[in-house]
Amino acid sequence: MKSFYLTTAIDYANGSPHLGHAYEKILADVISRTKKAMGQPTHFVTGLDEHGQKVQQGAEQEGVEPQSRCDRIAEEFKNLLDKLNISNDDYIRTSETRHKKVVSSILQDLFDRGEIYQAEYSGFYSMRAEQFLQEKDKVDGEWPEIFGEVTEITEKNYFFKLGKYKEWLLQFLEDNPNFILPSHRQNQVVEFLKEPLNDLCISRPKERLTWGIPLPFDKGYVTYVWFDALVNYVTAAGFEEDSFPDFWPADLHVIGKDILAPPHAVYWPIMLKACNLELPKQILAHGWWTSSGAKMSKSTGETVDPLELVNEYGSDVFRYFVMREMKVGQDAEFSLERFESRYRADLGNDLGNLVSRLLHMCTSYFEGIVPEHFSLSEPENVLMSKWEEAKEKSLDLFAQFQFSQGLDELSGFIRSINKYADECLPWKLAKSTEEKDQQNLKTCISTMVEALRLANALLVAVMPEVHTKINERLGLSLTEDWTKDLSWDNRLNGKQLKEKIILFPRK
Repeated sequence: MKSFYLTTAIDYANGSPHLGHAYEKILADVISRTKKAMGQPTHFVTGLDEHGQKVQQGAEQEGVEPQSRCDRIAEEFKNLLDKLNISNDDYIRTSETRHKKVVSSILQDLFDRGEIYQAEYSGFYSMRAEQFLQEKDKVDGEWPEIFGEVTEITEKNYFFKLGKYKEWLLQFLEDNPNFILPSHRQNQVVEFLKEPLNDLCISRPKERLTWGIPLPFDKGYVTYVWFDALVNYVTAAGFEEDSFPDFWPADLHVIGKDILAPPHAVYWPIMLKACNLELPKQILAHGWWTSSGAKMSKSTGETVDPLELVNEYGSDVFRYFVMREMKVGQDAEFSLERFESRYRADLGNDLGNLVSRLLHMCTSYFEGIVPEHFSLSEPENVLMSKWEEAKEKSLDLFAQFQFSQGLDELSGFIRSINKYADECLPWKLAKSTEEKDQQNLKTCISTMVEALRLANALLVAVMPEVHTKINERLGLSLTEDWTKDLSWDNRLNGKQLKEKIILFPRK
């Protein structure tokens, strides 16, 4: 079976990680873990984009070599992956030999086939965006702030015949309406393509930029950073190796909405088409956190970096919050108040309280051994029905990458388990000497244990560490196959559980 090949954008080595980087990695990781739980092998790649003018300038300002600066930043990003429990299979850096070889091979092939040509260019250049601009890029006659200082230059460069593929790309998007998710992002790309599409300058002269991959057919130039960076996806898939068909085409590129058009939705598909390579099956463009990289204020007046919350609350709580709070494809607000509210309500009061009191009751009433249930009555049937509904909806939403809504369904089911306990009153039944009450107590505890096992199984992709802790209490290993582990079958009846655990202590 071909692996589900999943990539994130590779981060640019011109600064430290922030909330936006963290979210994208978590989103991709949850997708990867979800696919595994659905029985599909995955190959998950992330990495670092290390070339370009801003990297060279940053190194010059620090008085170090660009490679040395990139090595330091790569460690920062790798440490973030460890901190967030990201399960990537590969970490690609564009300064690696394997990547340089692939970029050179592709460039030479395109040049040999006449897809790349040299010409003199006069126009505007944005140092900040590292790209050439046109008058149409102005807004109300002014260059937008995102371009920073814009200068006019004239120089010889090499160009890739991007424009000749415009009509092909428009037709491809019409034939593949779900190529880009969410759909309104694909509509934006179509609107972008209604404007003239110029050929792409894919070189920078070495007298202006030395930190890059040299053009194989002209050593006086280095490769434009986007032409270099996008190729990472095929490099990591083993381009020109026997294993390449095992991974390519990519099943999903996960990226931020800011680098959708033109890089990922115009340059990249056309580059692949020109190289006679299959296009990725889908691109998922996520939104922005409006507090991304910003500090948040506590009531005490001190400021908090969002990523510092991982140190205080753990990676799973952070992962849960960003997946629960942001609807994929939309923007979301990251506030300390909302974070703490989710921690108290969804995790502390609902899930944490359920685990703690259920394990305590099982230990107190049955020495930790899950009792056999007796005849099921309406409360049990209602809870089982709620599970089937929550399971169906959650799995369907997870498959569509709508994790916020899927977790909402799951949270509702967890609240239903607590409501079931409040209705059955097992702590009251335990005090009764009536045989019927003791039977009902056994049924209640057995039912709650099974409901918790099932709810926890659906948490494996979002909260893998919490999932493991709960399963350890239940005497289970990691949930690996949803096709086998989501059926209500009371498999823990007669099994020994461990004592209670406080998963989400009060802060």
